Amino acid sequence: MDFNEYQKAALTTAKHVDHGTLDLCHWALGLSGESGEIAEKVKKLIRDSNQELNDETKQLLVKELGDVLWYLAVFADHIGADFETVAKTNLDKLQSRKQRNVLGGSGDNR
Repeated sequence: MDFNEYQKAALTTAKHVDHGTLDLCHWALGLSGESGEIAEKVKKLIRDSNQELNDETKQLLVKELGDVLWYLAVFADHIGADFETVAKTNLDKLQSRKQRNVLGGSGDNR
């Protein structure tokens, strides 16, 4: 499955609020919430599991990563971007930064 096939499949399960700004907020908040769930699981891994990443925790993280991927796919569609373009744009940006030796540091346009 490629990125655009995934995006099309993800869109079949998207529940729209208004097809406008509210949807954009809905997708952004969902993405933030799912990312937060990943952070929470990693926090508990450090706090409760002596930093041991077992198979059960890996599977929980894979499920949460899938939720993040889903929100990214529907968010991208909402702004008119196919998922493959989003992925390629990101890799191009990072390769440029690597070539210019500016992977570290801060700022969007470095």
